[in-house]
This record gives sequence, C-alpha cells and structure tokens, in this order.
Amino acid sequence: MRTHERVLAQIEADLAAGRWGLGERLPGERALAEELGVSRPSVREALRILEALGIIRAGVGSGPDAGAVVVDRPAAGLGAAVRWHVASGALPVADVVATRAALETWSVRDAADRVAASGAAEGAPGDGRPEELTARLASATDLLDRMSAPEVPVEEFIRLDQEFHLEIVRLAGNQLVEAILIGLRHAVASYVTRGAGALPSWPSTAARLCAEHGAILAAVSAGEADGAVRAMSDHIWGFYRETGLAGG
Repeated sequence: MRTHERVLAQIEADLAAGRWGLGERLPGERALAEELGVSRPSVREALRILEALGIIRAGVGSGPDAGAVVVDRPAAGLGAAVRWHVASGALPVADVVATRAALETWSVRDAADRVAASGAAEGAPGDGRPEELTARLASATDLLDRMSAPEVPVEEFIRLDQEFHLEIVRLAGNQLVEAILIGLRHAVASYVTRGAGALPSWPSTAARLCAEHGAILAAVSAGEADGAVRAMSDHIWGFYRETGLAGG
C-alpha cells in the first residue's frame, strides 16, 4: 500500500469512528503528517483525492480557517462519481432510462406517501402541509409554470424539466437516490436533447410533457401514490419510445 493510501485509510477510519463530523475541519497538513508519521506531500495527495471525491472541501491560506472541511452535502461527491462513469460512454441509453425510471418511480411513491402520512394531501383536513413539503411542492409548481410558458427554448425546457424531477425526488427525502440521479443528470439531458431533435413537432411534445408533469404533481399533492407511480412511469418511458430511442 502506497503512503497516500495509508493516509486515506486512516482518515476513513477516523471519519467512521466519528472523530470528525460533517462540516468540521480536519487538522492541517503538517499536523496530519506528524500524527501519521508520513510526509506532507503524501498527506496533500490524499487530501486532493478526497476533495475530488467530494468528501472534503480544501481550505487555503493559514491560521484557524485553514485546512480541509468535511463536506456536509454527500450528494455532491457521489453525483460527480456517477457522472464520470456515465461520461465514459460505457452505459447505454436504455440502462440510463431504466435506472432513472426505477429510482424516480420509487421516489414519487415515497413522496406521495409522505404527503399522505403528514395529513397534508390536498383536500385533507388539518392545519396544512409541513413547511418542507410546502416548499418543495411550491418549487415544483413554479418550475412547471416556467416550462409551460410559450416559446421556451429547448435547452431551457430541459433544464427546468430536470429541476422539476429533482424536486419530486427531494420530496422523498433519500439523499442517496438524489445523489445518483444528480450524477445521471448529464446523461439524461443528453438523451432527452437527442430525442427532442428527432421529433416532428417539439412544441406539441413539450405541451404533452407539461401536462404529464402536472399529472405527476397533482397525484403527489393528493397523496395518491399508485397514481403518481403510473404517471411517472408513463412519462419517462413514453418519451423514450416516442423519440425512437427505444429502437422501434
């Protein structure tokens, strides 16, 4: 095992043992080198790897604000790792679509179940939705309104579309699922863009996609899990087939 790998192994063990928590600062390079009995370049190399993985955010300068900080948003690093694997071109579009459909149909069911369990479904008695659910649903509604505006450029529509889907996923509250889908974001945008270019009438398809988004959002807001799952599955697979990406 190379020296920087020993440093990585020790930092991993210390993180797992709770020595440093999310948002906390690691010792500086010199302190870590002395503690582990290794050279500062070995520590520096290990920290660079951890920064690339999204585990830490490296500090600059000296003094109390120097040193690496443990990142408190794990989705960022994991999403980057998935994105790099997708960018290698080893994953076919069909696999990306299938993975997306599996994760998003799970997410939309869980999101609807959370709304229903909170007593916050539209039309339900009570004091209203919890703040988090209200904010997420309001954000999804705003995104849907913006992508429904006339003459939205294709690129902007796709960006808003992805933000809408991520808001639904965040309603489910699973950071790992969110991270994987963030990592797939570029691959999804790529196949959607390619598919949109093959359509005879993008405006017609865009209008239909907005209607489908509305059905998904309505089902989630009403706490109707089965309806939300059907709407999401039909939405994702329908576009894949319509564009000819399914190969027939």
